[in-house]
Amino acid sequence: MTRHVLLLGLGAQGKAALHDLVSGDDTTHVVVADSDPRLEAYLQRYPRECVSAHPLDAMDETAVAALMRGASVVVEALPGPFALPMGRLAARCGVSLVSSMYYRDPQEQDAQTIAATEREIREVDRLAKAKGLVILTEFGLDPGLDLILGATALDQVDEVHEFHAYGAGIPGPNARNNPLKYKFSWSPMGVMRSYRRPARIISRGEAVDIDPTTLFEPGRHHLLDVEAIGAPLECYPNGDAVHYAELFGLRGKVREMARYTGRLPGHCAFWNVMVKSGFLDRAPVPVGDVHVSPMSFTASVLASQPQFQYADDEQDMTFIRVDVRGTRADKGGGVQVIYDLVDTRDFATGFTSMQRTVGFTLARGARLILGGELGKHGLLTPLDVSYASVFPALERHGIHVVRRELAWSPPRA
Repeated sequence: MTRHVLLLGLGAQGKAALHDLVSGDDTTHVVVADSDPRLEAYLQRYPRECVSAHPLDAMDETAVAALMRGASVVVEALPGPFALPMGRLAARCGVSLVSSMYYRDPQEQDAQTIAATEREIREVDRLAKAKGLVILTEFGLDPGLDLILGATALDQVDEVHEFHAYGAGIPGPNARNNPLKYKFSWSPMGVMRSYRRPARIISRGEAVDIDPTTLFEPGRHHLLDVEAIGAPLECYPNGDAVHYAELFGLRGKVREMARYTGRLPGHCAFWNVMVKSGFLDRAPVPVGDVHVSPMSFTASVLASQPQFQYADDEQDMTFIRVDVRGTRADKGGGVQVIYDLVDTRDFATGFTSMQRTVGFTLARGARLILGGELGKHGLLTPLDVSYASVFPALERHGIHVVRRELAWSPPRA
């Protein structure tokens, strides 16, 4: 029986998801919906029985809903602001969905908006459970694979003292050739928004809120040496570690916990100046006869320059590290469990590492849903997915994880 997958969005990650979905499985037909006029031409590289094009404006919910009702599962690969509306629409239409995006905007600070979003998320979860659906969110690289690795590492200690998670998407050695030593492997606006969202960590057992204007200040970041990267990483706080402590069941138990983004040296100093100079503010400012958002302007200026885009012969790299420290009875003391994922661009397919690690993960999520392998319904996260159900499939694409276990001594009080 043919399984119909609706792929919403044929951007960078959508292209990789499509490639995976149509490879080696002649029972899957993918309907690719996008507004790009080049859609039909791009799909000619795949057999007609595997794919079909459907021009679509994602703002037209009636048209999107019509496509959803004919699908076995939806792979949502649209820009971030579409994530929760598409999840809500899928739940109403009675179809399961997988997305790599957050449903909670980490940058949102308005209490009323946050409360309204939480109500909407609860309603999506209620509908999905009532209809026996899966709405799988945050299923990409970071968040996504990092959370699965985190849960796996936590299972290997009896008492957790520290939890440190790192994620990075950076240029490879042959692409570090611009003033920022950075190139865009995903949405430039997504990058800008991530540079202005608040962070929360746990330090000495207490939650600490970090103002987004201070993310890149000296003292906020530290260096991490990773031999496979060929340079140290500047790692600054990213996202809400307190939220994930609650999801992992660590709140009140873990002494130190944080999530970090890694960039090449010099990145933090540059963006500290840009943030404090207002270049990442959201509110529009007058420029002649028009009003322009500084964040949108900054993203557009950088994204328009070839020096911040990957050339066909340039390599990007993605990196995840999960570092869990605690005690285990069979070790008679402290133990440190580290999982590292380092991936690079595949020149055979042309896919960047960011496309591979996000797009192939999305496709794997769709396959798990189609196969009924998750064993539960409702609004799910990567913490509901096992290591064994994901990483062996990614290894077939050459995406590998290395595990290390070391002796560890808790720091003195």
